[in-house]
Amino acid sequence: MPAYLLLLEPSPNRVYREVAPTLVAEEARRLLSVVTGATVEVEPTQRAGAHYLGVELTEPLDAVGFQALSSLSGVYAIFTAEGELLRPVAAERVDRYPSDLLTIQKYQGKTNEQLTRTLLNLTAAVSAHPQRLLDGTLTVLDPMCGRGTTLNLALTYGLNVTGIDLDKRDFEEYERFLKTWLRQHRYKHTADSGSLRTSGRHRGRRFDVTVAPTKEEFKQGDVQRITYLNTDTTDLDGLLKPRQFDVLVTDSPYGVQHGSHGDRIARNPLELLEDALPGWVPLLRRGGALGMAYNRHVASPDQLGELLEGHGLAVVGDPADETFRHRVDASIDRDLIFATRPD
Repeated sequence: MPAYLLLLEPSPNRVYREVAPTLVAEEARRLLSVVTGATVEVEPTQRAGAHYLGVELTEPLDAVGFQALSSLSGVYAIFTAEGELLRPVAAERVDRYPSDLLTIQKYQGKTNEQLTRTLLNLTAAVSAHPQRLLDGTLTVLDPMCGRGTTLNLALTYGLNVTGIDLDKRDFEEYERFLKTWLRQHRYKHTADSGSLRTSGRHRGRRFDVTVAPTKEEFKQGDVQRITYLNTDTTDLDGLLKPRQFDVLVTDSPYGVQHGSHGDRIARNPLELLEDALPGWVPLLRRGGALGMAYNRHVASPDQLGELLEGHGLAVVGDPADETFRHRVDASIDRDLIFATRPD
């Protein structure tokens, strides 16, 4: 009998709702196994006509392990089975801010927030320090952050995060949204924006936020920091210190007009990554990890794997594995790839 039964939250996106159980099952196997050291079995099951994911472990979950279980993407409720009855178990999520930080923004081309959580969880899982995802010390970079789904998720987890994007409209929309959200929720914070310059050269704009869930934590310096650089992700020299991020997570260009602007669709995605990776890789710490969503229609797994390894990263697993492959629409055949920085 499974130790836990997970009821998944229905995604508003019908296509994603159909593939979510498969994605969450593999997410659970990978994240829980590295956090707990146990062997993890996850299987779909039914009770009274409702669909669940049954989770069985060779070792009981400790507090950290249960936090990891609670933080899986799409988990709506957790139960233990007692014969034919289910007993609800209160989740212990690491989230420090309300979920509407992730869900309230609606715009064409927005990355599904459940997929973003899967990507962040799995990237942390292949890094040298997966526990930092749960204790608030993981540092996150999204070098093509758009309107900030990754930034908002990292903030929700209580993590420090930096985003980069060249699109001026996305930058301005994110700045407007976050300032409004923080003000409406009455969080103690500072928010500063201004020109981004190095050695007298104008490089774009920057937006910096410091915030805490409570006034007491803010006064004590127990804060989260968000930095958004509105600049060219292929030209980062002098803007960020090397080896300061544990994970790099991003939605790579899909090569189609899909709610994005400017450089993210105007260039061949592989060419963009070829130009960007020399600036990205040095920003990862030793043992840091990269996790990327990409479109198989414009980049094959082998091409992307060779590109990452050519820039000093070690691809995790077989790039051609189809565990995370799923259709978004007729033009986007989405998959995930992971790599680590071994040096």
